[in-house]
Amino acid sequence: MKKLCCPFDKADLTLTEITKDLDENVLEGFFVCNSCKRLYPIIKGIPIMSPDEYREFKPEQPVLKRWSKELKGQSFENFRLVSAERWYRD
Repeated sequence: MKKLCCPFDKADLTLTEITKDLDENVLEGFFVCNSCKRLYPIIKGIPIMSPDEYREFKPEQPVLKRWSKELKGQSFENFRLVSAERWYRD
């Protein structure tokens, strides 16, 4: 996972681990691009890093709802994390 980068802008990713197996492999979690803020979920140990046009929000929504604590008040819009501060400024 250390070799992965954002497929759009090749920027580094920040990993948030939610669950791991006994061998310390990440089963659930997500990557966030440090540049464009795209969120890439890890489900059953597999990072979902498809281009936006091949992703669907509806299947990802229940997972993100379960992970709301780890999103730290940010929302998910167009496959990107949106800061809660943005809503106050707009």
